[in-house]
Amino acid sequence: MAATYTFDVFSSLDGFGAAGGDWTGYWGKQGPELLEHRLDLYAEPHRMVFGADTYRVFSTMLADPDGDPSLLDPWVSKMINLPATIVSSTLRAPLDWPDAEIVSGDAVDIIAALKRDSDVPLRSHGSLSLNHALMAAGLVDFIQVTVYPVITGETGSEPVFGGAADFDLELVQALTLDGRTQELTYRPTLHPQAG
Repeated sequence: MAATYTFDVFSSLDGFGAAGGDWTGYWGKQGPELLEHRLDLYAEPHRMVFGADTYRVFSTMLADPDGDPSLLDPWVSKMINLPATIVSSTLRAPLDWPDAEIVSGDAVDIIAALKRDSDVPLRSHGSLSLNHALMAAGLVDFIQVTVYPVITGETGSEPVFGGAADFDLELVQALTLDGRTQELTYRPTLHPQAG
């Protein structure tokens, strides 16, 4: 039986994965319920999947000389200690990740094989272009979007689904966290093109 693959991503209401200006992590909207829920998501065994750019962002965050790894949110610490597959033709070992492997080649082929062979679910946090390609290939079982109650029309960057194909979405689960943040889990299906 194939392992499930979840594309996990944070977004502003207007669809941006990040923002400049004075916005902080989680757009400043994290609360105890959200953080506890994130920790629960990462409590079970998973294998993480990242593209090179997202891996670089995480490794920079971890290597920040002014940062203290003990100050990371507990769910981030859990994620970092899960085994990870980094799909990249540019990165070289060793990596700043306790249990990571670099795999180069066609991402669709790599993840298709990983889904077939993995005995634990697969999860990717971020890695937008990688996940767009995997969605188009039908390899993403679930898209889990955490929508923060902000609009970043002037400062938003990294449109979460910019450049992705068209998809129909079946809502599998909807949660409200801390009375303001929505976690929406969908099953994606490539939208048939009009003839």
